[in-house]
Amino acid sequence: MSKISVLLIDDSAYMRGVLRSIINAQPDLVVCGSCSTAVEAGQSLQQNRPDVILVSLDVAGMTDLGLLEYLIKIQDSPVIIMSDQAVHAHHITTKALDMGVIGFVGKPRVEGALAEYGSALCDIIRTASGSRKDKSASRDSVVPENETSAVLPMLKRPLISSEKLLVFGASTGGTEAIKDILTRLPADSPGIVITQHMPEGFTGSFALRLDHLCRISVKEAKHGDAILPGNAFIAPGHSHLSIKRQNHQFVCELSQAPPVNRHRPSVDVLFHSAAVHAKGNAIGIILTGMGRDGAEGMRAMHDAGAHTFAQNEASCVVFGMPKEAIARGGVDEVVALPQIADQIMAYLRSL
Repeated sequence: MSKISVLLIDDSAYMRGVLRSIINAQPDLVVCGSCSTAVEAGQSLQQNRPDVILVSLDVAGMTDLGLLEYLIKIQDSPVIIMSDQAVHAHHITTKALDMGVIGFVGKPRVEGALAEYGSALCDIIRTASGSRKDKSASRDSVVPENETSAVLPMLKRPLISSEKLLVFGASTGGTEAIKDILTRLPADSPGIVITQHMPEGFTGSFALRLDHLCRISVKEAKHGDAILPGNAFIAPGHSHLSIKRQNHQFVCELSQAPPVNRHRPSVDVLFHSAAVHAKGNAIGIILTGMGRDGAEGMRAMHDAGAHTFAQNEASCVVFGMPKEAIARGGVDEVVALPQIADQIMAYLRSL
């Protein structure tokens, strides 16, 4: 069996050594090149065509994203961005998302957690190597500028717990899938909560990007935020996001409890909270992503009376999470990505 080849691009010799050791220890993975600069990366790509490119935003010359643009548009290898989990400039993160980066990972920070980090990193590399670019969400689905200019006033009233609530979970490929759906929703849509697997430092920029593109208002969730109609709240990369009822209203609750299914934020944590506090007033949507995070939570939502959707295989970058949710009997409708927003609104109109 041929191994999955990985090109490392990081300005730290120590970090390249750590990552090389993690990757080469796997029987199905191998580092085919290790670079510290954009120039070295360009030379390496002339000699090798790696299956996956793992690149750090800390590499000199990355601030204008010229190298990243080359990697994605000229090469056909999937690209994963690494971050030291410091907050990066908003334009860097948003432009990387627009270019079609497959995934984001943090860098190892604690020696004691290296084994767990390595396992998660290698899973992401395997998933990226099997992803197909033609299955990722369309990057041309942004609401036209003349439509966004006619946005309705932001709805300030809190969402009463007897009203509908949209609850999303996603992982690999989810940034584009979420954008596709949210840009299609009207400004007066029900309140929305989202868990997208993403490292700390990226979720805030992701929310700002969506806020600019959507008719609804989008922000990174804070503890105690009242969930409002026409507003979406994205789990920060450092915390689980849950919902709870407070004075007959829905509010966001953040927690730094241990990871669930190796993730914090975890989709299961959000979905289970929706099953308990929103019950039949929740609408669950599970999107592209590897693994099984969210599958048990979606079944709990379904059993509590929520209506649930899963993205279909053909439109997923990775069909893992929706497939697991379907297998557990927690999904009412399986829908292609371009139709999910319409199906949500059709369901709401039918009530």
